[in-house]
Amino acid sequence: MGIERVARGTLAGASTVPTDEGIAPAAPVFETVRLNDPPAWTTDATVYEVYVRTFSDAPEGERLAAIADRVPEIAEMGIDTLWLTPVLEHDGRPHGYNITDFFAIADDLGDREDFEALVETAHDQGMRVLFDFVANHTAREHEWFEDAYRNPDSPYRDRFEWQESGEPGTYFDWEYIANLDHANLTVRRHLLDVVDEWAPLVDGFRCDMAWAVPDSFWRELRDRVKAMDREFLLMDETIPYIPDFHEGMFDVHFDATLYFQLRQVGRGAAAAESVLDAIDQRAEIGFPDHAGFLQYIENHDETRYRVECGDAAAAAAGAATFTLPGVPMVYAGQEIGQRGRRDAIAWEHAREAVRDRYERLLATRDAHPALGPAGDLTRVTTTSRAATSRSSRSSPAETSTPTTWWRSRGATTTRRSSSSSTSRRPPRASRSTSPTPTATS
Repeated sequence: MGIERVARGTLAGASTVPTDEGIAPAAPVFETVRLNDPPAWTTDATVYEVYVRTFSDAPEGERLAAIADRVPEIAEMGIDTLWLTPVLEHDGRPHGYNITDFFAIADDLGDREDFEALVETAHDQGMRVLFDFVANHTAREHEWFEDAYRNPDSPYRDRFEWQESGEPGTYFDWEYIANLDHANLTVRRHLLDVVDEWAPLVDGFRCDMAWAVPDSFWRELRDRVKAMDREFLLMDETIPYIPDFHEGMFDVHFDATLYFQLRQVGRGAAAAESVLDAIDQRAEIGFPDHAGFLQYIENHDETRYRVECGDAAAAAAGAATFTLPGVPMVYAGQEIGQRGRRDAIAWEHAREAVRDRYERLLATRDAHPALGPAGDLTRVTTTSRAATSRSSRSSPAETSTPTTWWRSRGATTTRRSSSSSTSRRPPRASRSTSPTPTATS
């Protein structure tokens, strides 16, 4: 574990102090921090994924504005972080991960002004925004690749990986992307220019296909963004997660292990207590206790949980993501009972009972620090109603069969305000200035 002394100003804010020999500069005050600590605000953050092209039924060119219109409603639920799927110019496939221009907002969504307005709206609502950063590849319609593919002597040829067949390097036989060669310094400079373009506008990156990009690039990127803002979040999509990725690269990690186990429980293929095994695995394979994990039951790559496992299982699994230690995520539509994975969100057919359940989960997590970073996790095996209850929560139905439950233990008397500085983004003016990847799915 690395540590660093970070200057936090001078004593009492003074620039000088009196001494026996006159006036001398005040001594700086230092704070010792762990180099790999996630941003403080992530400890009780809640993420909301927006699949940008079907979130609303707005016409092409007005989709970012339509998302902004719904931001206050999302914030009212108690959500404090938006993850937007890719918003850059692309090859026309709706997921947006096949990028043709890393510096331009996609025309079908709006323009840069619309994007900045969306981010500002979120910030005004006390929310943070995550940008979906794609570093592994370009679309085959990217101008570099089009030239390199036609011309073996192209100046862009060495910016891509190539197979012996003459086809570009790729994964899983994906036919619409071309892997970049990160050993090429021009590629690295280009991608770091992309970082410089978008990082100042947002609060973090969700890093697509992080497992496919060299560690050295992520370390360079981390140094770059953390120098601008120590609270900038880096979240990796690596399936399954890799403990080494927490060392000088990423703050929060996709927990596909927990996701898979919750699916197994919902299918009836595993006991509910096995969910705790998924949590224990984090430490067992080498993650430090301060690593962050994104907890979800569905996303834009996966079938909706309730479609596969039913409504009752979906309610229980969703509750688990909010009460187990980690960063819970809601995929847009999950909170209203949406059944289509990437279909237009059926806002007019929202299931109010489902929405109410998620609002109560958010409120409960906010009200009880034991459900956040202040809580511990303990296995409790019992047959009695009284012993299975959790503080400030209703007990499950009594059972005569021994059942393993989980319980958080921690501070229970202090209520966090919904405007807590650790769970809400600070006003923009105060911000510091100093395995199923998704490429073609």
